[in-house]
Amino acid sequence: MKIKNNLKEIREAKMLGKTELAKLAGVSPLTIDRIERGMPCRIKSQRQIVLALGLKVSERRTVFHDN
Repeated sequence: MKIKNNLKEIREAKMLGKTELAKLAGVSPLTIDRIERGMPCRIKSQRQIVLALGLKVSERRTVFHDN
């Protein structure tokens, strides 16, 4: 089941590459790629990515629509 998210759009709007965002978030570039393709990920990874994008944890649903 694919999970809808706006990660790719937000990442590109901030002019970040997958590898750069992965490094900032402390996750692998493969994790970023999988999430952008709609694969599920852990809440911890979501939190790290949201913070790396310069957003607040409370803004998580701006990026992830799974819950």
